[in-house]
Amino acid sequence: MQKQDRPVAFFDSGLGGLSVLRETVRLLPQENYLYYGDSLHAPYGVKSEAQIQTLSLAAAEHLVNAGAKAIVVACNTATSAAIGLLRQVYPDIPVIGTEPALKPAVEKYPGGRILVMATPMTIRQEKFQALKRQFDDRAQIIGLPCEGLMEFVERGELRGSAVEAYLEEKLAPYLREPVDVIVLGCTHYPFLTGAIRRVVGPGPEIMDGSHGVAMQLERKLAQSGMLRKSGEPGTAVFENSLDEPEILALSRALFQYRDE
Repeated sequence: MQKQDRPVAFFDSGLGGLSVLRETVRLLPQENYLYYGDSLHAPYGVKSEAQIQTLSLAAAEHLVNAGAKAIVVACNTATSAAIGLLRQVYPDIPVIGTEPALKPAVEKYPGGRILVMATPMTIRQEKFQALKRQFDDRAQIIGLPCEGLMEFVERGELRGSAVEAYLEEKLAPYLREPVDVIVLGCTHYPFLTGAIRRVVGPGPEIMDGSHGVAMQLERKLAQSGMLRKSGEPGTAVFENSLDEPEILALSRALFQYRDE
């Protein structure tokens, strides 16, 4: 297999990173993709930093052994805990991380009120706190830890009374004052955009970092001469540490999901 034809590999603590994969396929349809979801150990957001690093290293090793030409850490929590370590271990391939889309939110709404929904671990991590400090003088940035929210996506429960009751309880205290933008700081959450919109109404913009990740990947592949030149669409292969037919079927369904 030619180097350019080797897959771009994605991994996440489960199925959330499929939201980043979807956006990347939209931007780079000619690439081949391998998606690995670690649903067996999900959620990462309640684990220790050392546990997340161990799981992330194991996932990356699996993907490199499968021939990955680049790795996208399609998980904000794993990026926060392990991106530096992964880049040390694999200096010869691009390792792209994800982070909450704070920069574009602040640039679009200077002086605005910005709510960042993320896992408790992402909110606690120094990486997020440093990002927040970078923009604290330019907007009011509020971190909202959402323990248990990603599990709705892992179950394929993307709409309905239970998820909307959860969101209503979490968001209601922050909606008493106008919110300009809600930043989705976990790759699972874009699958819940429709449910979030039904709770918050038409007002706040909802942003996530998927497009920025796809753009960064394109730049890194171009720099290393690894962009696939084929005019044909590439393939997407789905794997999961649970390796059950139901979870792989749900992976494909989420990959194709549209909630208008």
